[in-house]
Amino acid sequence: MIDMSLLADILSVILCIALACAGWRLVRGPSLADRFIAFDMLTALGIAFSGLTAVATARGVFLDIALALALLNFAATAAFALFLEHKARGQ
Repeated sequence: MIDMSLLADILSVILCIALACAGWRLVRGPSLADRFIAFDMLTALGIAFSGLTAVATARGVFLDIALALALLNFAATAAFALFLEHKARGQ
């Protein structure tokens, strides 16, 4: 059976690789939509890190942080979709 701390370390490395890829796309993204999707991915990775920390440390406060990030992520995505819709109608 795998140790919980080893599993948390492996998952942290995987999340760090995904964080680097999303950060690269945020910087290099050719369009505004690509950059926003990368930012959305970074927020999702923050939620994953918060959830992993909650499980690894057995502290529920990190789940509250993950929930707050998820709500902010949803609001930002909805606002960006509205922005793109208004931009498309203006053209």
